[in-house]
Amino acid sequence: MKGFTRTETRFSLCGLNCAVCSMHLGGYCPGCGGGTGNQNCALAKCSLEHGGVQFCWECPEYPCTRYEGFDDGDSFMPYRNRQQDIAREREVGLEAYLAQLEEKRAILHELLDRYNDGRRKTLFNTAVYLLSLEDLRSVMADLGSRPELEDRPIKERALAAVGLLQEAAGRRGISLKRNKKPKKG
Repeated sequence: MKGFTRTETRFSLCGLNCAVCSMHLGGYCPGCGGGTGNQNCALAKCSLEHGGVQFCWECPEYPCTRYEGFDDGDSFMPYRNRQQDIAREREVGLEAYLAQLEEKRAILHELLDRYNDGRRKTLFNTAVYLLSLEDLRSVMADLGSRPELEDRPIKERALAAVGLLQEAAGRRGISLKRNKKPKKG
């Protein structure tokens, strides 16, 4: 959207974690307000109309009708953690939250580089997005404590990583399947 720019493109206007989004990582989107890319956003237009707020929750009208049903489905990334991610950012502050996002991004890169058999990108992306940093650290430590995996075929390494991520998600009652947006109308 013309005129919509933000200094922080890793954490979106609406509270999505662009830093670990597959579209952002793949270079298809510069992140919220980062330039060319997916800039056809009604929230970006609204931000401009409300003085260029950097985050929707800074607007006195938040949450507004634009957020009705917003978290009910997923797109390139899961939306269901959005509100708790906003609460976390508000609790620890933007810089600390961004540092946590960068650590998650590094974990995602490691999963994709060392454990992706060509079929796990979406699952790894979803797991990193939805699981806590503590759970992800635990999974990575467990993978790192299995030196025998290094010599195994990529498919076996992928299955080991997937199994640990699914176990961590199961302990928290988190589904790693993406939710489809409900049909309107």
